Amino acid sequence: MPIGVDEWAAQSSERRDSGSGWQRRLTVFSERVGWWPRWTLVVLAGLAFGQLSLNVNVQTVAVNCLIYAILAIGLNISVGWAGLLDLGYIAFFGLGAYGYAIFSSHALGTAGAGGVELPAIASIPIAVAGTAIIGALVGLVSLRVSGDYLAIVTLFVGQAFMEFVNNVATSHLGGVNGLFGLAPIHSFGYSIVTPRGYYYFALVACALLVLLMRNLERSRTGLGWRAIREDELAAEAMTVKTKLLKIMAISFGAGVAALAGTIFAAQQDNVFPTNFTANILILIYACLVLGGVGSIWGAVLGGVVVTAGEQMVSSPLDASYLFYGLILVALVAKVRPWRTLAAVLAGIVALGLAAHAIVGAISASAVGGSPGSVGWIGSVVSHWVIVPKDATGYGNVLYILLICLAFALVRVRRRYLPFLLVPTVYIAACCWESRLVVNPSITAQILIGAILIAMMAARPQGLMGTMRVEVV
Repeated sequence: MPIGVDEWAAQSSERRDSGSGWQRRLTVFSERVGWWPRWTLVVLAGLAFGQLSLNVNVQTVAVNCLIYAILAIGLNISVGWAGLLDLGYIAFFGLGAYGYAIFSSHALGTAGAGGVELPAIASIPIAVAGTAIIGALVGLVSLRVSGDYLAIVTLFVGQAFMEFVNNVATSHLGGVNGLFGLAPIHSFGYSIVTPRGYYYFALVACALLVLLMRNLERSRTGLGWRAIREDELAAEAMTVKTKLLKIMAISFGAGVAALAGTIFAAQQDNVFPTNFTANILILIYACLVLGGVGSIWGAVLGGVVVTAGEQMVSSPLDASYLFYGLILVALVAKVRPWRTLAAVLAGIVALGLAAHAIVGAISASAVGGSPGSVGWIGSVVSHWVIVPKDATGYGNVLYILLICLAFALVRVRRRYLPFLLVPTVYIAACCWESRLVVNPSITAQILIGAILIAMMAARPQGLMGTMRVEVV
């Protein structure tokens, strides 16, 4: 080993598990392309999407995807790099949004008579810096507690923020009614008033943030954060300034969350306390976990995939595309050999047709309901799935049965797996058409949870995360 080269650092590439098959080939190709070309291609693809997407709803969804990508990047600092479980992260998102509402609107009064209406070039840095300072104060708590205790304390911070905006500062922050009629992002005589404009603004902010995070990850600060994540006592013994770095991690993450909050508030034209509930925090964590904890690109990809998937669930047709598409992709990816896959697909179709015919012959009302899917998918499955006229209780029973079958799939021996897949997929389809697709708000949470469970079983490190293995 050459003098001055640490053996543990030199063997880092050997401790990374790149997978096998197409995963290894994709990893090798990504490493050969290099980081800067990948960043350039992603930015160019984002710019091209902005030009090609003409639908206003699609542009709005794209803005939300970028906002959640920024939120996932910020959460990755404290959770992914420093290993600090921050459950109050949603409060920083809300502080950025309310900060923008205060400094770039008439929330504190009428302009010229006690009100504050600053251009975005001033209000956004103020909101970001102020939230980062509050994050640093919260980070002081991490010096005395860690692990589960830190999670409990930061969770209290999130709840304290909700209590403050709901009941304490009602005269200035609107309480449960929130603040509305906010000024758009404006500076130097220009204003952003269209979803496409906010998309480009969020794209530029996200691209620059990725560059900043790339440099931060490779700096001594980034290395110190990862050292704390692996072993705080060992890092402190190696003269790493653990106290300062822990405060910096939560503070930097808070600033990034505030940046996302300012874009969110300006694009929505309003802010309400319900925009910053625990459900949103779970969604942000889902973005990071799905993309890969500790990976910058994983955070971006997770934010885009989870947010786009959640938006698709709100439309019955798009939700059905997502549901049946994910099932088909999972079967194609996991069921081998090909003849077994063909047998499973044929068994699912045959079981549905036979069950529908038998149940229909016994009772016409048992198959008298309409599938929740619309369009051609609804027409295709109308004579395949069993949907009674009163499908609420029936769907609840199927949902419980589906959970039991999912546990059985995990425990069953591999050779029996194809036989259990057939009824499981069919019951999932019946439950989807009778109960889930007609309740998009609940279905989004269930679907995201199911995707995360499947991802953790198949690829625990996430889509773009790296699994570390010890070299013995």
